[in-house]
Amino acid sequence: MLRVTTSVCAVLFDLDDTLFDHDASSRTALQAVQAAHQGLSAMPFDALERAHATFLEQLHKDVMLGRLPIDDARRERFRRLYGAAGVEASAELVHEAAVAYREAYMAARRAMDGAVALLPLVKARAKVGIVSNNLLEEQQEKLRQCGLDRFVDVLVVSEDVGISKPDPRIFHIALERLGCPAAEAVMVGDSWSADVAGARAAGIRAVWFNRHGAAAPEPGVDEIRALEPVADVMRTIFDRH
Repeated sequence: MLRVTTSVCAVLFDLDDTLFDHDASSRTALQAVQAAHQGLSAMPFDALERAHATFLEQLHKDVMLGRLPIDDARRERFRRLYGAAGVEASAELVHEAAVAYREAYMAARRAMDGAVALLPLVKARAKVGIVSNNLLEEQQEKLRQCGLDRFVDVLVVSEDVGISKPDPRIFHIALERLGCPAAEAVMVGDSWSADVAGARAAGIRAVWFNRHGAAAPEPGVDEIRALEPVADVMRTIFDRH
């Protein structure tokens, strides 16, 4: 019996913690804030980082839904963080910490190891799209600073289209703009719930970027643990389709 293969027309990527190393940038920025602000210095960094990630995720949802301006969310995040450290911070201190974090984060922004080498190879074989739950300007800046923007054909961001992953519609918007059917697309992302489950619901084959070696919630999904070696990632994306 002959095996029928389908060519890959488009490869969709998540951005944060898939092509862009948000975790590393955030950690660097948070370390700088903790070192400069005595009120946070008594809290162990691991606990501080976990609390920061929790508050960021909570407030990010409000920003995406238009319920909270981004600058207000940044200040509220640090008000909560000071509270978790047992400090009742003034509005001025919260503002200073939020500004310091933002400046350090922007200075530390970097692509995930292997991303700069991978994307031009993918681009040579298929169209490239980014599907991200974030703010449009924020994601455009990350792509430019990391030198990835020239390899991206379509950037679809939840703020811009009013739909967030894992809703299948955001993937369909990306494919419509790329002119590719779902059966000829692949989605690569680090979030099982948003990227893998969302893509599969849209009829798109998913590749899970499982950096931390977590157990897969379901069998049958290809995984990568890093974007390097690039040749291995290319085989997972294209040769297993």
